[in-house]
Amino acid sequence: MSKRRAQWPIICGLVLIATAAFAQAVVSHSNEKINFDGFTVNVPCANGGSGEDVVFLGDLHVLITSTVTPNGRVRLKFHFHPQGLSGIGAVTGDKYEATGVTQETDVFGTVNTVINFVNNFRMIGQGPGNNFLVHQNFHVTVNANGDITSTHDNSSVECK
Repeated sequence: MSKRRAQWPIICGLVLIATAAFAQAVVSHSNEKINFDGFTVNVPCANGGSGEDVVFLGDLHVLITSTVTPNGRVRLKFHFHPQGLSGIGAVTGDKYEATGVTQETDVFGTVNTVINFVNNFRMIGQGPGNNFLVHQNFHVTVNANGDITSTHDNSSVECK
């Protein structure tokens, strides 16, 4: 067997390894904390139902993940989570804690484009009746022709 012929299995193996490595999805992450100094929210159920501005201080954890597949599909996922985010009512001086999770997932580059968004955000105050709850749920699917084939939008804001 010639030297050139003996190299073919090695060359083919290297091509297969390179192709397999290239065929994998590329995933990247961004993991950050954003500091909020003076983020103001009006809580309508505070101050005995008269409402008041609440000034929040603390961190928001932000995680963003992107995945790109060899066939061109892109998936983005956003995750927001308050950490140690607390506030003081401008009128009453009541303390509030911000809790909850906001997430969005977007998928592009396939037959359909799909966007899902869910937000559950709570400002929990001292005493009864001044907790502010926000819930949002949104979904849309768009086909390859640009037609919206599915949509859902549901939001609620409550004082408890």
